Amino acid sequence: MHRLRARVFRERLNVVVRDGHEADQFDPCRPTYILALSDRNEVAGCARLLSTTGPTLLSVRFPELIASGLPHAAMIESSRFCVDTSMETGRAGQALHDATWTMFAAIIEWSMANGYSELVTVTAARIELILRRAGWPMARIEEPKPIGNTAAIVGLLRTDRASFEHVRPNDSASSIYPLPQAA
Repeated sequence: MHRLRARVFRERLNVVVRDGHEADQFDPCRPTYILALSDRNEVAGCARLLSTTGPTLLSVRFPELIASGLPHAAMIESSRFCVDTSMETGRAGQALHDATWTMFAAIIEWSMANGYSELVTVTAARIELILRRAGWPMARIEEPKPIGNTAAIVGLLRTDRASFEHVRPNDSASSIYPLPQAA
C-alpha cells in the first residue's frame, strides 16, 4: 500500500518517499485502511479513513472548516485514495477500473457498518470527475486550494445504501457487512 501511494503521490503531491514507501503524519493516527487486491494478491487500490474528531488532513489544510463546525460524529475523512490503473486486468471495457468501483463500494459499506453517514475528502479535481462518472457525486464545500502539484478540493459524499447500490461492482452479489435495511 505504501509503495502504491509513493508511485501515485510522489509527483502529484510532492510527498516524501523513503525506501520506495510513502507515509505521512496521519498514518500513526489509527486510521482504517481500505484495500483492493488483485487476483495475484497485489494492492490494486487503497484509501485511508480517519475519524474527523482527531487530527486529519482537513484539520491541517483547511482549519477554517473545522472552526465552522463542519465535522460531526457521523462523518469520516477519506484520504490517500489511489488505484493502480497500470494493472493489466481490471477495466473490462468499463469507463472505470474494477478496483475503483470496488474501493468506492468498500468505503461506503465500511462507513455504513461503522455508523458513518457522510464522508469528507480532500481530493484532486480529477477524482471529483471519477466520482461523478461512478454515480457518487461529491458536493464541494470549499474552493480549490493548491497542494503539491494539484488543486485540492474539499467535498462531501453520502455513505448510504443508495450510494452503495450506485457504485457496487456488477458482479458483487452480496456485501461484506450486513447493511442496514432501507427505511
